[in-house]
Amino acid sequence: MKENCVDGLDRIDLRILSELVADARASQIELAEKVGLSPTACARRIRHLEEIGVIRGYRADLEPSALGLVTTVVVTITLEKQSEDYLAAFEAAIARCPDVVSCHLMSGSDDYHLQVIARDIADFERIHKQHLSRMPGVARIHSSFAMREVVRRTIPETALRG
Repeated sequence: MKENCVDGLDRIDLRILSELVADARASQIELAEKVGLSPTACARRIRHLEEIGVIRGYRADLEPSALGLVTTVVVTITLEKQSEDYLAAFEAAIARCPDVVSCHLMSGSDDYHLQVIARDIADFERIHKQHLSRMPGVARIHSSFAMREVVRRTIPETALRG
């Protein structure tokens, strides 16, 4: 009998996820040994987690500064109106902006919070002029420059405990 922990995931599923978060490059054999399953059973569970959308994909965790991207900017955007048309138009446009690392629709006084990574202030000025200031429906843009990153993680480890 499966012991349900988080929306139908059992302890073994959560253990698999925890191991993948720690090392997504682990082989199926290594992963199976760590979670106490056969490689076939482990592969079947991983495939299921992918199919139901718990695992969205696999990515390399790149160091921005090693690529010359040393300026992180948090940008808040306020739209002229909060109608469905304005939200949809803005979201479609921001999704096409390659310099935006993340975008969140917010409650409160600002409509969106963006994270932008740039080479330097001049590069951010280019991003601002060519992309952000041309977004549809934008009434106000406020930018804050991060001094340094303190914490960066994916899913909190506490979310993967059974």
